[in-house]
Amino acid sequence: MQNTPSAGASAAAREVEAARQRQRRNRWLGEETRWGYIFLLPVLAYLAVFVVFPVVYAFYLSFHEWNMLSPTMKFVGLDNYQQLFQDQTFILSLVNTAIFTVGVIGSIVVLSLALALALDTKLKGINFFRGVYYTPAVTSVIVIAAVWTWIYEPNFGILNNLARMVGLPQLRWLSDTSMALPSVIITAVWRNVGYFGVIFLAGLQGIDTIYYEAAKVDGANAWERFRHVTIPLLMPTTFYVVVMGIISSFQVFGLIYAMTGGGPVNATSVIVYYLYKQAFVYFRMGYASATAYVLFAIIFALTLIQFRLLGRRIET
Repeated sequence: MQNTPSAGASAAAREVEAARQRQRRNRWLGEETRWGYIFLLPVLAYLAVFVVFPVVYAFYLSFHEWNMLSPTMKFVGLDNYQQLFQDQTFILSLVNTAIFTVGVIGSIVVLSLALALALDTKLKGINFFRGVYYTPAVTSVIVIAAVWTWIYEPNFGILNNLARMVGLPQLRWLSDTSMALPSVIITAVWRNVGYFGVIFLAGLQGIDTIYYEAAKVDGANAWERFRHVTIPLLMPTTFYVVVMGIISSFQVFGLIYAMTGGGPVNATSVIVYYLYKQAFVYFRMGYASATAYVLFAIIFALTLIQFRLLGRRIET
């Protein structure tokens, strides 16, 4: 009995598939591949122990009541999340975080872009000034907080001394419930404007001069070139600055902890500081874990919205 053409074709296809499987197996079991995975093991182990496990365990913990001192946990389901949105201090912390984020991002985008435009010149010694403006970004948060706390000091601080010299009213800054949060915002902007200014500077230097030359030929003045050339071509950079700025602003902790401790009267309490107090002051680890996941959900939602809105403008 002779083989039909279709039977021969199917046999050939099986042989090809078997060869592919042998090739995949050899690729996975090859010496170079094995050594590659061996070298990856320390990083994978680090991620598993210090990233994946804490994230998963915190999610599990958010459905329990545990004070870190008791060996047992009590399952409470969604009670931690329900209590969270009934806590007026958490609501106030959420509002303070939103105000802080809006104030910081709005100021940083404007001031960092202005700084980048000023640094995008060929003046002698301009590299020195670029380094100077970037220095606060690599300075310890605690050091910055200590310096600015002294600047804001009501009796001996620089700001009130200057105000006294020119006859202006002296403010209590960090001690005033209405001034404490704006004072921290000013400090945060001062610390980050140089960092994001360097990012904007990189974006400016990435714009081809041919666009400006074409605009000049069309008779565009400096403002029109900035509005119709610089701003549209800086949209990817602006998008990055806004996204990273919002994420870092919602996670602010060091400045609040060192400058105000959340006070006065919770006027500067933000979500991460609220989380810290629940976990390491009141030992409510399950409640703090629920707070952390609510914070994650907020940041994720805001980032997704930005990708939908600003990302679409970048694509068009």
